[in-house]
Amino acid sequence: MVEGPAVSPRANATMTRMLAHTSQEFEAELRQLKEQLLAMGGRCERMVHMAGRAIVEQDQELAREVIQLDRGTNSDERSIDDSAVRILALRQPVGRDLRFTITAVKVVTDLERIGDEAVNLAERAQELAELPALPPPAQHLLEMAKQAGAVLHAALDAFVHEDADAAEDVFRMDDVVDDLYGQVLMESLEFMKEHSERVPAGMRVASCAKYLERIADHATNIAEMVVFLVRGEDVRHVGKLRASQAPAPNP
Repeated sequence: MVEGPAVSPRANATMTRMLAHTSQEFEAELRQLKEQLLAMGGRCERMVHMAGRAIVEQDQELAREVIQLDRGTNSDERSIDDSAVRILALRQPVGRDLRFTITAVKVVTDLERIGDEAVNLAERAQELAELPALPPPAQHLLEMAKQAGAVLHAALDAFVHEDADAAEDVFRMDDVVDDLYGQVLMESLEFMKEHSERVPAGMRVASCAKYLERIADHATNIAEMVVFLVRGEDVRHVGKLRASQAPAPNP
C-alpha cells in the first residue's frame, strides 16, 4: 500500500484555521439573514397596525404612509431572497441550517403578502375616509387588526426563539381572527340588506375583514415553518386534512 505524502503539523493548523474562519462566516451569514427577516417582520407589523387605525379614524394621510412603507417590504424581499440563494449556492447547507434557509425563503414570501394585504387595507381606508360615517360593522375592524397583528407578532417571536410550542399556540390565536371575520361578514351582509343605498360601503368593510383574515393566515404559515425548522415536521394543512378525514356526523 502506497501512502500519500505526510501533512505537516503547520499545514494541519492552517487548514483548521481556514475551516474555523469559513464556519464563522457561515454563521454570520445565517444571523444576518435572520436579522433581515425580523426587520421585515417588524415593518409588516407596523403596517398592519397603521392600516387598522387608518380605517377606523378615517385618516387618509395614515393610509398613504402604509402604502409608502410597502416599498420597503418589496426591497426587503429582494434582499432576503438574494441572501438565501447565495447561502444555498455557496454554502450548500445541510440539516438544521438547510431547514433554516428554506424557512427563510418561505417566511419572506408570507411577509411580502402581508405587506400587500396591508396596502389593500390602506386603499380601502382611503375610500372609507370619504364617507360621512363608517358602517357600524367597521367598529370591529380595529380589534380585528390588533388580533391579526398579535398573531403575526407571536409567529415572529416563535421564529426568533425557534420555539415550536409557541408556534403551535399561534394556530389557536388564528381562531380568534376567524371568529371576528365571521362576525364582521354577517353584520356587513345585514347592513347591506337594510341599507341598499350603502352597499359599496358595506362591501368595503367586508373586504377589510377579509384582508385581515388573510394576514392572520399568512402569520399562521410562518408559525408552521417554525415547527418545520425546529422539528423537521411539515404541519402545513394538517388540520384541514384531519377535518376532511373525520367521520361524518350521524344524520
